[in-house]
This record gives sequence, C-alpha cells and structure tokens, in this order.
Amino acid sequence: MKSRKFTLSIVDDHKLFRNGLRLLLVNSYPNIEITEANDGNEYLQSLATHLPDVTLMDISMPIIDGIEATRRATELYPDIRIIALSMFGDEAYYYKMIDAGVKGFLLKNSEIAEVREAIESVMAGDHYFSNELLLSIVKNLNKKSLEEDTGINLSERETEILQLICLGLSNKEISEKLFLSKRTVDKHRANILFKTNSRNTAHLVMNTIKHKWIVF
Repeated sequence: MKSRKFTLSIVDDHKLFRNGLRLLLVNSYPNIEITEANDGNEYLQSLATHLPDVTLMDISMPIIDGIEATRRATELYPDIRIIALSMFGDEAYYYKMIDAGVKGFLLKNSEIAEVREAIESVMAGDHYFSNELLLSIVKNLNKKSLEEDTGINLSERETEILQLICLGLSNKEISEKLFLSKRTVDKHRANILFKTNSRNTAHLVMNTIKHKWIVF
C-alpha cells in the first residue's frame, strides 16, 4: 500500500497530537495526502469537497463530537471508513461509536505499526479493534446467553471459544488453554464466524460488542 496514493483525514481538537500523527504517517506512506479538522463540524463541512479514503476520528471534541460526526458522515456517505481514536476510559462511548458506523478503534497511544495495520485493514474492507483496547473492555464483562438474547445458537464450547477470541487469544493459545487440538479450535472458530455472519475475527469482535453478546 505504500506505493498507492490515498487520502486520510485526522479529526482531533489537539493540534500537537495531529501534527505528531501526521509526521508519523507521512514517514510511513510517501504517497499519502492528509487533511485535518479541529472538530466534527469542521470535518463534516470538509466532506463536501474532499472525501478521504480513511478518517481517524477522536471521540471527545467540542462543537460536534466524534460520535455525532461519525453518525452524520455515515448517513451522507455509507461507505466512509472511520476509525475511532480512543483513550482508556472511553468505554462508555464504544457502543455509540459502533452504532454510528465506525469501522475500528485505536488507542491514541498506539505504536505507528498498529496505526498502519488499522488503516490497511479498513482500506481492505475489514474492521479493526486494538487488542489492548479490547482487553480493557472485556476483562471484567459478564457473559450473556447468545441463544436467549439474539437467537444465535452457539454451543457451550463455541460460546467459551468466543469469549477467548474476544480476549485476543490465538487459535493455538485457545487450544492449549482448553486442551483441544488446534484443528478442533480452527473448526469451532469457522463455525462461530458462519453462525454470527462475521467475515473475519475483527468483524466477529465488532459484532459481539455491537450486539452486546458480551456486556458490561
């Protein structure tokens, strides 16, 4: 992707943060074109003349916050790709951001390698959820019954594996924890993806949070 020209918008009310992120991205992608907005209102106005390939959107901003800006942007442009920039403590806003149409979440202190991974994932049509952020959300959550609340009929073992997937464990790690073969875990994961109509693991995690299959 480094050789492909693409456009990106950084929406954040802290200029110093925007400048630092811009510098890191320009060094990573020589052909990137970056625009900036100080708040959601400024960003929405800019969409009339410039529709970026990807947007990095802060959640807490004055005038129009990231939730409302994302909601309005996705209503106007359903295919727009927005990644939320989050800090620990923003968990209360995640469901709202997902409902608004965000494609992923990144911690604001992420390494540039993870920022690149998130950008390239959503550019490819996938979702992205920072593993570190995910761990902070689900480590103390309570499990709900998928069959009772959603009609998605996962077996007890599949539900157990879904929890471990949402904790960021790989298939190998899950197999070791549950004393199963990796091939068995691979099959369970494939069944979970099929039953939940999820394209990949990141999409599965997003669906799990969005539909509150695991809740606070």
